[in-house]
Amino acid sequence: MRAIIQTVSGTFAVDLNTEEVSQADPVEVSGSEPLSLSLPRLVASAASGSTVVAIIDRKPPLVVSHDVGVTWKEAGAGLPPGFAVALAEDDPDVIVYASRNRLHVSTDGGVFWRALAVELPAIEAVEITEA
Repeated sequence: MRAIIQTVSGTFAVDLNTEEVSQADPVEVSGSEPLSLSLPRLVASAASGSTVVAIIDRKPPLVVSHDVGVTWKEAGAGLPPGFAVALAEDDPDVIVYASRNRLHVSTDGGVFWRALAVELPAIEAVEITEA
């Protein structure tokens, strides 16, 4: 599985397991447009099935819903402010969260997070693809 990241300096592909970075073909990364959610201070959001993840401008920076936005649970305590988020289509427990220059990955629906070592130019959008 890999993340395609649109930055101010171009598009990159990052393997989420090995953390290898490569220059990607210049494409429009579509994964960061906010959904129509009635949440205050919404920055970005993503959905897969009934799971919705939203970045909000506060601490903690994430809220997660497993029932299409009927109820919400805070997530991401300790994460820096975010700019983009993506969910894997086939496994909504896999979440990629983009702070200014770094990616953070959760494989358990946002309970635990690990920061990838790679540092990128300012991130604008992110999406997850099957490698």
